[in-house]
Amino acid sequence: MKRVNIGGQAVLEGVMMKGPSSYALAVRKPNKEIDVKVTPYKSMGEKHKGLSIPIVRGVVNFIESLYIGMKTLMDSSEYFEEDEAEVKTKEDTKKESGNSGYLIGTLIFSLIIAIGVFMLLPAFLANFLYKLTDKDIIVNIAEGLLRLFIFLGYVAAIAHMEDIKRTFMYHGAEHKTINCMEAGKDLTVENVRSATRFHKRCGTSFVFIVMIISIFVFMFVQTDVMWIRLVSRILLIPVIAGISYEVIRYAGRHTNVCSNILSAPGLWVQRLTTREPDDDMIEVAIKSVEGVIDWHEYVECVRNDSFE
Repeated sequence: MKRVNIGGQAVLEGVMMKGPSSYALAVRKPNKEIDVKVTPYKSMGEKHKGLSIPIVRGVVNFIESLYIGMKTLMDSSEYFEEDEAEVKTKEDTKKESGNSGYLIGTLIFSLIIAIGVFMLLPAFLANFLYKLTDKDIIVNIAEGLLRLFIFLGYVAAIAHMEDIKRTFMYHGAEHKTINCMEAGKDLTVENVRSATRFHKRCGTSFVFIVMIISIFVFMFVQTDVMWIRLVSRILLIPVIAGISYEVIRYAGRHTNVCSNILSAPGLWVQRLTTREPDDDMIEVAIKSVEGVIDWHEYVECVRNDSFE
């Protein structure tokens, strides 16, 4: 077996895990049973080698992660719709046929909101500092700090919502399960429970790294013209995403002083976005892993250091 990096995401009452050739959605249904849906998937980087080069692969991975994440989140919500048990009509079938377009539309709309709040708003507000100083570096640092403040404030605010608390618990279950497997331990509820809920490759860490990298990248755009600042923030998003991916990829694959320093801020933020899960949630996360990889073989390879 080759060593692979399993990634995942918490969804509504469930966990999505992405393996080397598929992703699995495991959800605890209202009747308390666990339903697992496995979807074959091959990344664009594997289909087209030109998309797997450094920086570019980060942009591709970012887009694919957003699409899969949004899709599985919407799929998990369907388990809890009131008309779940009703027989599907022709109208339902038509609705399903348009799900792909609806998903893409929702994803685009969400991206527009995120870019507006976390990228353009800080740039807009920071630009007023030019009335107090002509130092571009001061304005750009202030913009970056404001961006971090908005992001952390947003996370802290939603963490108090009841549904989000449970999602954060499933987020903890996702991390614990992956950490347990990568440590070479069998995926039992007891073993997973004892693992840490923090992980270097977490999406939360990626977003935080994006915030940090953006401070340095935007320093190359030195202008007090508002529209140029705003347009540059949009155009440089792929560059920032690509660089951030390489940073978190390095941190996740190495254990040294440099990687620990790079990982520390993101791990700290995970104290807000993860919670200790209960045993039922851990069971769901284990089922999701089982949908994408033979963890018994993987754990054996970890123990014997026998990966290809």
